[in-house]
Amino acid sequence: MKKIDDKAKQGSQLLTMMLVMFVMMFIFADPNISALIAVTLDSAFYPLIGFEGSCPVLTIILAGILVVSLSSFFNNLFADWKKMGEMQEMSRAFQKEVTAARKEGNTNRVNKLMKMQPEIMKKQTEAQSGMMKPMIFLFIFIVPIFMWLRYFIGGLSYYYFTVPWANGVLLYYKPFLMQSWLWVYMMFSMVMGQVIRQGLKWISWSDWWQNIKKKVKPSIK
Repeated sequence: MKKIDDKAKQGSQLLTMMLVMFVMMFIFADPNISALIAVTLDSAFYPLIGFEGSCPVLTIILAGILVVSLSSFFNNLFADWKKMGEMQEMSRAFQKEVTAARKEGNTNRVNKLMKMQPEIMKKQTEAQSGMMKPMIFLFIFIVPIFMWLRYFIGGLSYYYFTVPWANGVLLYYKPFLMQSWLWVYMMFSMVMGQVIRQGLKWISWSDWWQNIKKKVKPSIK
């Protein structure tokens, strides 16, 4: 009965996430709805990080930091790093035992270990399930910020920024696969993302964070 309840719960969570993602993808693809969200957010973000369009690169960097901070926070809110660490150690020890048994030619030992594998994989899946839940908040809170950033870049009258190897690089210039402003956004987001995630991961081991997590963690059924 417990296994059936667990499967039903996981199916419900997956269905909820897929529904939210489908709705947000529809909104993101619809130019009218996307523009409405961007204009609404512009009234808040433009005075804060818009700098009247005079520092577009700084605006892109700050928007990236905001997105990474939010995504990292929600990821850390749902992820159980201790449980994941324990499961990694368990998986490593299990693989070591299997390898040793095969080298020794101990077929009986290998068979017993293989019977344990489904349960270990189930625990790994449960430990990693918290990593999917932040996707809902990624689409609800973070995608709209990206919509605004795209809207902001489209309304600029100042299109260039300076780099060490060139005096003026067009924000819409496409050196490889993506436009220049997207490369700037991705590079700073990746660097800051690593710093913020590692910092939050370190904090998550503290009792203080566990108490905060219990108070603010929303329930997703």
